[in-house]
This record gives sequence, C-alpha cells and structure tokens, in this order.
Amino acid sequence: MDKVIIRNLSVRYSDGTESLKNISLNIPANAVTVLFGPAGGGKSTLLRTLNRLNDLADLETVGGEVFINDKNILDPETNVIELRRKVGMVFSRPVPLPLSIYDNVAYALTLAGVKNRAKLDEKVEQALRRAVLWDEVHDRLKDPAAMLSGGQKQRLCIARSLALEPEIIMLDEPTSALDPVATTRIENLLQELKKEYTIILAPHNTQQSARTADYAAFFLGGELVEFGDGGQIFTFPKDKRTQEYIEGRWG
Repeated sequence: MDKVIIRNLSVRYSDGTESLKNISLNIPANAVTVLFGPAGGGKSTLLRTLNRLNDLADLETVGGEVFINDKNILDPETNVIELRRKVGMVFSRPVPLPLSIYDNVAYALTLAGVKNRAKLDEKVEQALRRAVLWDEVHDRLKDPAAMLSGGQKQRLCIARSLALEPEIIMLDEPTSALDPVATTRIENLLQELKKEYTIILAPHNTQQSARTADYAAFFLGGELVEFGDGGQIFTFPKDKRTQEYIEGRWG
C-alpha cells in the first residue's frame, strides 16, 4: 500500500534554481524509504514539500500533485498545521527547546490543545518509550534537555514528533552529528518505528542508505534517476549513474 503518491512534482526557487524536475514517486506505507544522492539533488526540497515547509522558502513555482491519504496536500485549501502534525520532521542537528525533557515533548501537545495533566503524562511517556528513551530519562524528566547527550537529544526530537501521533516521519540526515554508537541506536529505532509509521529518510552517506533502505530513490540534479527495492538498488542498480555513485566514483 502506498502512503504518499507524487505526480509530476516540480519546484523552482525565485533565484531560478530548479530543485525538483517532474518527479513521480510512490512511497510505501510502513517501510523505510531512503532518498539518496549528491548534495543539491533535491532530497531536502522533497522532504520540505511533503509537509509544506517549503511554503516558508522563496519559491517561484511548485507544480504537480502530492497525495497523502488521497488528498492533494499542495491544494491551497490544505490545513497546513494539521498536515504538519501528520507529517513529522526531524532535522540533522538535534535542537531541543530550552526547556526540561518533559516539557520538550509536552510542548507541541499543549499547543495542540492538550491541557489535562494526566493525559500529558501519558502521551509524554508513550512518546519517550517509542523513541527508546524512557528508560534513560524517566527519573529526570524535569532536568534541562540540554544536559542530554547528542544521541539522546536526537531521540528526544523524534519523541517530540511522535507525541503528535503522526502518520509519516521524515528525517533529514538525522545522524550526521552523532557518533557511531548513537547512529546505530537511531537506525535500529527506525526499524522498530516503521511497524507503526511510514519513514522517509535522507541519510548523510551511502553506507547508511544501504543499511536502512527498504526502498531507495536516487536523486541527481533535481531528477529521480531510479527507484526500487533497497537491496536491489544497492546491489544491482539499473542505471549506470546510480552504480557509479554507489561505488564512489563521483559525488
């Protein structure tokens, strides 16, 4: 079953840069779909289009259609706030709010209208458990989030997204600032989370792409070169450009 259906998506910025060129792509539900390729390929632009963060950028044109739950999210009538609750985003550098661990997770919930303390407690614990962080912080929830390690901060940012019970979680180079141990924990977490969520990941290197991908899409210069089963693409890519990039011949 496909969770996201992208049809003829093109994005051009006001400086004339065409970041995405006529992209069509179906992203399956309950899987890790990896977007990979050299810098400037359009991966981050695609992520930001899927939850309309690109609305905040200096855009000239956005063309095509993006369907989530059979609704075109590029429609001007789309409730963008509601969309961003359904499509969570985790960035490369974990930046907790200058609040306690508890309040970092509860913050978005309170903005969403959750006021009951017992309900907040329940949802905070649930989100931290799903992010595999609860056992490490349950006895210091009032401590500043800034005291956490880099890997813990990133899992806290994932918990903050999970608290709103999204359907899709997007991650843009989520381990680029982390050590190998923390990176492994995040990668293992994503394999667990895909049982309940659709994961779209733009890793920071090809090795991580190969390790994590159920499905993989190779982007080059704003074009989708190849999409398919992750194991197949990283072992027997069909396009010569994909093969040369995976083998490290360029990029």
